[in-house]
Amino acid sequence: MINYNKNEYEFSIANNQTFDFNETKKEKDVFIFNNINENLNYLKSRYNALINSDIVIREFNLFAYNKNHKCFIIYFDGLVDSISINDFVLEPLMLERHRYSQTTNNNLELYVKNCLLPQNNVKQVTNFSDVCSGINMGDSILFIDTLNVAFDVDAKKYSQRGISNPENETIIKGPQEGFIENIRTNTSLLRRIINNENLIIENIAVGKISKTKCGVCYMQNIANGDLVAEVKYRLNNLDIDSLFSTGQLEQLIEENEGFGIPQIISTERPDKCTKYLLQGRVVVLVNGNPYAIVMPATIEDFLFSPEDTNLRPLFSNFLRGIRVISAILTLLLPGIYIAITSFHQEILPTELLLSILSARENVPFPIIFEILLMEFSFELIREAGLRVPSPIGSTIGIVGALILGDAAVNAGIVSPTLIIIVAITGIASFAIPDFSFGFHIRIFRFLFIALGFTAGFLGVGVGILIYITFLCNIVSFGVPYTVPLAPNYNSKGNGYFIPPIWKQEYRASFLSPKRRKSQDKISMKWKN
Repeated sequence: MINYNKNEYEFSIANNQTFDFNETKKEKDVFIFNNINENLNYLKSRYNALINSDIVIREFNLFAYNKNHKCFIIYFDGLVDSISINDFVLEPLMLERHRYSQTTNNNLELYVKNCLLPQNNVKQVTNFSDVCSGINMGDSILFIDTLNVAFDVDAKKYSQRGISNPENETIIKGPQEGFIENIRTNTSLLRRIINNENLIIENIAVGKISKTKCGVCYMQNIANGDLVAEVKYRLNNLDIDSLFSTGQLEQLIEENEGFGIPQIISTERPDKCTKYLLQGRVVVLVNGNPYAIVMPATIEDFLFSPEDTNLRPLFSNFLRGIRVISAILTLLLPGIYIAITSFHQEILPTELLLSILSARENVPFPIIFEILLMEFSFELIREAGLRVPSPIGSTIGIVGALILGDAAVNAGIVSPTLIIIVAITGIASFAIPDFSFGFHIRIFRFLFIALGFTAGFLGVGVGILIYITFLCNIVSFGVPYTVPLAPNYNSKGNGYFIPPIWKQEYRASFLSPKRRKSQDKISMKWKN
């Protein structure tokens, strides 16, 4: 609302008019008309053709069976390949050599589809819901007078980045391809690796306005049918207007938030997805997002790196042990340090205790203030290193870690021992492969710091008990989060550490796959 006066100018948003999209007539109830003018007027109104600059409506005539038929084609400029539209839609329909064909017994609908549209992907639609969905996805829709059907011509072509290395899941030994924002490119990456007709990819549209295309991928001969049905049920029962990322979808289909504990795997690597698919899990791709989500998930999956399957078992298990220790250090080390220095100094050797006390002699602040200051500073440096341009990101890390840390010690603000504790904790957090799980542990670290400062080892012990209880209560799509430890699965195929490749005969039993065995007992038959 704008008030035009000589002495003042005032603008405000009017609050007396509301519009509910759900109250309008749904497109699925509106069928295509026989009269082309009604179809044209409906779509012009629907897409605001008078003010929309990128909507293209091309009207022309088709002469068939000695009669002129008025036609038009509608699409979004920038989403379609104009050369394909000209060569495979407009030219065949408008050229004179097709005028007197009598191949379909005067059936104009079949004549157009089978003879005049050489494009490889043409579908017939009968209602405006499918028409609008096709236009919004980048298809071109052809309308012909006297026909109550339209032809959806797939001629998509829009700018997208090429397949490149994964940015956040880098490995040394293994494939170097990552997902991109186009869902069809991502599905092609999965099919190229698996190379089997049992890979099923179902499309489900999520969002009443955005209608974001989600691809549910699973191996039909391996994945449990109930798991697949549950994933599709949750996707089909999301009453939201829009969906733009896999991060949003994770939160929408999780059973409970679990205090920030991730319950769904997120990855940008096709090779990692194929490994999970062949185990019997379900992968969901979201159009416009270079990440895939995998369900169900257990706690050990977040400590798994795609490189583990490409290394010898001795090396892989050594690295997996390192990651477990890193997760424990990240979660508990600051809390244990503050508990020892505040309540349990007697467990330290005398020389070490005297060294710590002498280092803190000139520090005027309590230890809780020191450790919170340094932890906050480390998180600040980490966040700043991510947000600044990459050429100077490493510079910020060096400046923050070396110069500021040394200056803080020299100024007597913090003790050198605390700098070592914070540095070890920070380095250990970088060893956790999954970003979401690492973020969760970094947040919970502050809770253990508070418990250690409040009640020493008693507080840390109670915190560990409560934390493990939370983990044991989480269920990810019917699978306990702490499996195979609790409940204990002793059957083959379960376990955190990787056996030799020739012993990996069974898939994980907690997934209840249709095919339990993944290879013969004697897989290296060349030795026999």
